[in-house]
Amino acid sequence: MAGEPLVLVVEDEPAQREVLSYNIKAEGYSVMTAETGDEALIMVKETTPDLIVLDWMLPHVSGIEVCRQLKSNAETNKIPVIMLSARSEETDKVRGLETGADDYVVKPYSVAELLARVRTQLRRSRPASVGERLEYGTIVLDLAEHRIFRDDVQLSLGPTEFRLLTAFMERPGRVWSREQLLDRVWGRDIYVDSRTVDVHVGRLRKALRSTGQDDPIRTVRGAGYALG
Repeated sequence: MAGEPLVLVVEDEPAQREVLSYNIKAEGYSVMTAETGDEALIMVKETTPDLIVLDWMLPHVSGIEVCRQLKSNAETNKIPVIMLSARSEETDKVRGLETGADDYVVKPYSVAELLARVRTQLRRSRPASVGERLEYGTIVLDLAEHRIFRDDVQLSLGPTEFRLLTAFMERPGRVWSREQLLDRVWGRDIYVDSRTVDVHVGRLRKALRSTGQDDPIRTVRGAGYALG
């Protein structure tokens, strides 16, 4: 569904992959899976996940190498990575974290503990998913009460414009392409013409300017839109 955090599970053991996918979906998150490091890197290029649960021991390209490539790329280095490994030595954990992993979980692990770590990382990458209050300049977005204010004036937004503003405010300054906004706001399984994005961004801009302030949304020619 649109708006749900997207978690990429990279695990070559089918049983483990199924258990992880099932439990993460049960938390209300969307899940996509990869069996190899190569497949994971291709998938991230096509669809940016909000979090990656990454096994260390993968065929061909190891989880450590996948993490290294992701963290050395400006477009993907902000994606939280939870590394899973049967390696319990402190030196292995240090190596994983130094490669850029945001967390390190030793197998066998408690599913409940792993899910808690998933929630912690998503709180950083997708604060809206845990009902956080978002602020940008004089704009305040209250996720718990589903209300938006600018200059202390409550704004009236439709549900699509609300989700658009949420995406922008979660990552101020990030340039979103129309295709990325379609994935985030409308959902990957729903076909919507990309020009529809322009219509709803226009409505959002009109609402944000209704208090007499400048338009905070920036159009990046040939790339998309950004807040600030």
